[in-house]
Amino acid sequence: MRFSHREWTVAAGLMLAFAVPLAVTLLLTGSQAAPAKPEAKATEKATAKAAAHRLVLPINTDDPTTMRALISTSLNLPKYYQERNEAFTIEVVAYNAGVHMLRADTSPVKDLLRVLKSVNANIRFVVCDATKLGMERQEGRPVTLIGGVEIVPSGPGRIIELQEAGWSYIRS
Repeated sequence: MRFSHREWTVAAGLMLAFAVPLAVTLLLTGSQAAPAKPEAKATEKATAKAAAHRLVLPINTDDPTTMRALISTSLNLPKYYQERNEAFTIEVVAYNAGVHMLRADTSPVKDLLRVLKSVNANIRFVVCDATKLGMERQEGRPVTLIGGVEIVPSGPGRIIELQEAGWSYIRS
């Protein structure tokens, strides 16, 4: 997959936005990782294998600021769990006006989504079919989604199913 200069610039900006504050914090606090004892490492590995974190993130607004906040969460949380060597999966569920985030013709963040998908293989995007069909009826034409988006019968229903299956929920 080839990225344009603009996509690389967006990715570099995102990385700097998160890496620089962390580096400054580490420099200011003089934080250094203490060497772990062998038995502590074994315990950490056992815990890491057992931990599988799953998060559902809803989007039901066409507000670009909210969309960017969701993308930021989707970039930062996997890093946090990766540092702990723990599995982490995200499912973004779009319904109502949030479907615009994943539409090929109206998404204000499609470049950021492309970058996000390239750095986080454990993220899934789904769209509420009921909302999509309603948009198609209202607009009188098919709604085209960005690549890799899946359709579920009901966005809110999918969120409920995931929560009942033990997924965590954060509202952006």
